[in-house]
Amino acid sequence: MEFPYRPPNVGLRFDVNELTGALGDSVTVLPIVVALALLTPLSLPHTFLAFGVFQIVWGLVYGLPMSVEPMKAIAGLAIAGTITYGELVAAGLLAGVVLLAAGRLGSVGAIERLVGLPVVRGVQLAVALLLAVTGVELALSNPPVAAAAAVLVAGALLLGYGDASALVVLGVGGIVAVHAAGVPTPSIPELTTFAGGGPSFTLGAVEATAAQLAMTVGNAAVATALLCSDLFDRSVSADRLATSMGVMSLLSVPAGGLPMCHGSGGLAGKHTFGARTGGANVLLGTGYLLLALVAGVVIAFPMAMLGVLLLLVAVDLGRTALRSDDRLITVAIGVLGVATNVGIAFLAGAVASGLLRKFDVRGSR
Repeated sequence: MEFPYRPPNVGLRFDVNELTGALGDSVTVLPIVVALALLTPLSLPHTFLAFGVFQIVWGLVYGLPMSVEPMKAIAGLAIAGTITYGELVAAGLLAGVVLLAAGRLGSVGAIERLVGLPVVRGVQLAVALLLAVTGVELALSNPPVAAAAAVLVAGALLLGYGDASALVVLGVGGIVAVHAAGVPTPSIPELTTFAGGGPSFTLGAVEATAAQLAMTVGNAAVATALLCSDLFDRSVSADRLATSMGVMSLLSVPAGGLPMCHGSGGLAGKHTFGARTGGANVLLGTGYLLLALVAGVVIAFPMAMLGVLLLLVAVDLGRTALRSDDRLITVAIGVLGVATNVGIAFLAGAVASGLLRKFDVRGSR
């Protein structure tokens, strides 16, 4: 396997379909990024800068509308307050190292088979439940504002634009923020390392890493590789995706950004809204770079509206989690993750799933 990869012989388009498709990858990205910026020391300008750069890079490298998303397990645990920002940074670095090594060694498929789909889905469900709890708490901080956001979501659903409901709430919340804080003066993010704070290598960071890897291997590597073939008739291996995710996180996190990955949901979202080439990434990346110049306005974003956005993310992630071939294990891991922590739930689920497969408990019935 070679790295860096040579760009494929695929033309890039920059039409309306690529532009609308680009928005399909931002529906869950922006709420998570805004939430982290409001609830942790995350530097939003550096984060948008990293997202912009890597959207463009992977659009050119793969020639596809490849998704670039936050590592949702790590981000979700930080939003819920389960891990600190320093532990988020450490977990992102650890995940980057493991993904880079696994991708170069060609072992992603083996990891996915070892963990099992029900465990991956259980981790997703646990993160979804934690996000939902945080969303409800934030919404209750100002019920009238949260109700207004809910009306916007309902209106988008009734008009047939349910997939864009998060963008509608973000847009209105952004207008409210600009009204409250004024039009921001554009400024270039300062070149520095670990803008929001350095890594804290703790047990919590290790547990968050394990939880993230369970999701990343199944969703961001294996499932995304399958979608590249199904939707675009392109062969992109899961190991190649793991390698690029490892490199991306190891470069993004020290630069003050988030640990980032690819994702089947973002890729499918871009395709649904019309994107067919890496041109969508170039357009979206340019938008993120422009947002990096005026990111300071987010400090005035209404927290209750943010709660509604987190609930939308939680519902979407929860729906995906329940697409499991063993919902009992998935739900058990999800509930255990909320009751204890996601790391313990992941380990318990992996052991239970392994024992069930070894003794063929379900198959013998």
